[in-house]
Amino acid sequence: MENLGTGTGNYAGYSEQTIVNGTETMNGVSTDGIVSASYSYSSTWSNSTGTTETGSSSGDFTFSSITLLYVNGTDDQTGYVNPTVWFYMDNSIPNGGTFYLLNTEMTVISTNYSYYLPSLNSSVNAIFAQGASNYQRNDQYGQFTATYTWNAYFDPSTGYIIGYSYVEHDTNSSGDGFTYTDNLYVSSTSYSLATTTAGNTSGGNSSLTQYAGYIAIIILAIVIIAILVYALSRRSRRTLPKHPSQQQYLHPGPPPPPIDLTPNEPPVQQIVIKEVVKVKCRYCGALIDSTAQTCPICGAPRT
Repeated sequence: MENLGTGTGNYAGYSEQTIVNGTETMNGVSTDGIVSASYSYSSTWSNSTGTTETGSSSGDFTFSSITLLYVNGTDDQTGYVNPTVWFYMDNSIPNGGTFYLLNTEMTVISTNYSYYLPSLNSSVNAIFAQGASNYQRNDQYGQFTATYTWNAYFDPSTGYIIGYSYVEHDTNSSGDGFTYTDNLYVSSTSYSLATTTAGNTSGGNSSLTQYAGYIAIIILAIVIIAILVYALSRRSRRTLPKHPSQQQYLHPGPPPPPIDLTPNEPPVQQIVIKEVVKVKCRYCGALIDSTAQTCPICGAPRT
């Protein structure tokens, strides 16, 4: 679930929310460690003015199980230079070791962390990693200095994502700003997650290269199903869903229709009626115009 809120300046009182449901499917792996994968998701976006939008995206991509870099295409990630995948890590990295998710450097905080997974209503054993950085936002939201912290949790036995929490603060010199949060967790997986119990210890002692050997056997079954808020996109140059213009969210509701000064009816024709007084001819009695000089009937002068 993605949320934008706690705004200041022009963003005071404005909020947005995006809910995304999707899947990441690992379809096969070649002898050189290239994994064929696909993704699909649908999203619903809404804001505090009552506007709602829906969308979806799907496609195929590949990544290296050795370097974890995207090779051909991505799962809808844009704005990055040679990024690594966000949903998979080398599960042999020890405490204090580092790796990258997309373009963010992450540090392993714990290899035996108890992570509460809402979809199971239980805690599971996880590798906990954290990264923090900043970037300059320049998009339809404006120009801001953005600082963020990203906590991510992975299954120790496979290295696949379990969930994450991303918090970003955007500010500028004009006093405008907002907080953006992005929370994800898996609702179902084709690999087993170890619930936290007393004496539970971390797995993940094998290297990713060694693990790639048997991943070729089970890769067809490994599917991350229904990842809530899959759209972890654009960490370095993030583009948030479009929001209404300043005028719209200061004055909610659709804009008034344009004023058309062109008449809808044809112009009214002006008709002038001239009234002429009639008088009787003093000789024949016929009615003649008072302006006539002679009677048109008898020819006698009017006066």
